[in-house]
Order: sequence, then C-alpha cells, then structure tokens
Amino acid sequence: MSALRFDLQQIADWIPPGAHVLDLGCGDGSLLAYVRQHKQCSGYGVEIDDANVLTCVRNGVDVIQQNLDAGLALFADQSFDVVVLSQTLQAMHNTETVLREIARVGRQGIVSFPNFGYWRHVVSIIRGSMPVSRQIPYQWYDTPNIHLCTLKDFEKLTGKIGLKILARAAYDDGEEISVLPNLRSTLALYRFSVA
Repeated sequence: MSALRFDLQQIADWIPPGAHVLDLGCGDGSLLAYVRQHKQCSGYGVEIDDANVLTCVRNGVDVIQQNLDAGLALFADQSFDVVVLSQTLQAMHNTETVLREIARVGRQGIVSFPNFGYWRHVVSIIRGSMPVSRQIPYQWYDTPNIHLCTLKDFEKLTGKIGLKILARAAYDDGEEISVLPNLRSTLALYRFSVA
C-alpha cells in the first residue's frame, strides 16, 4: 500500500486504534484501508463516484454509494467512534446540516477543507479574480466548491451549532503551519465533538 497523502495521514493519526470509522466522500478508500491495516479499525465509506466505489470494493473497503447531500439517515445516533469528511465540506449544499449529522452519528468528527483565507487567494481577489490554485483548481463558473470558508469562519460555525474543537492542524503544501494559520495555510483540518 502506498503512503497516504499528508492530510489523510494527519486524519489517520487522530483516529484511535480499534475505532469504528465512517468516511464520508471516501474516494478510493485509501484512508479506511490504511486505518484497517495499521490501527485495526473497522468501518464504512460513503462515496457517490462509480469509479471510486469500484476501487473501494476491489480494495476490500466496505462502501455505500450515496449522495451525502441526501443525509445520513441510514446511520443510527452515535454508531461510529469517528466520522471523517475530507476535502468535501466545501462541496456540500447544506454545510450546517452535514456537520450536525456528523456529530449525531459519530462520537467525534474530523473535517478538512481548503482555506479560502490563504494570502494568495486574498491577493487574487484584490486583483479582481477568483483564486485558482492547487487547492482550489477550478474556475469560478465550473467549480463544485459552493461554500468556501476560512479557518475563523469554520470555528464560528462550529461554535454556533454546539461543537467543541478538540484539535486543529493547518498546512501549506504538506508543511504544518502554526504561525498565522488563517493567512498562511491552504488546507485546514479539525477534530471536534459535541460540546
């Protein structure tokens, strides 16, 4: 098995050994396969893309094909130790509902998203154009990203809906950023629980 992307490695580090994990928007299932092998975790992925679902099945990852905007009604309250939503939050139609559902079905949630407050993005807007970067690689007219936010925006929303932030990590090009993360990071990761 190849090494995980740096952000998925951070998420894997936050998942306790033996945890029951739900990975929303699991892609090819590499995170679930990794924590199953290295941390003896169990769980399911939820994915909409046909090719990714097929890759999950081929790799032995239990996956359910579903649109996340349809909700998580098929999962009981607190049925998972950890629920992960990696680099998908910005594409959700109802961000607040998705976060509430993560908190309902999991004891802890882990979310990552591109940081729209990154200084190069701000400069691009000042110059009159929406930013296009490795983290936000689409033009304004064809982007699946409908709810872009900054670290501070996310923290305000979690406070509003009663979530307690347990940990935060911010990165730029794989390097962890601790000084001025709202301005200097391109990707944010949060671990949270119900307050």
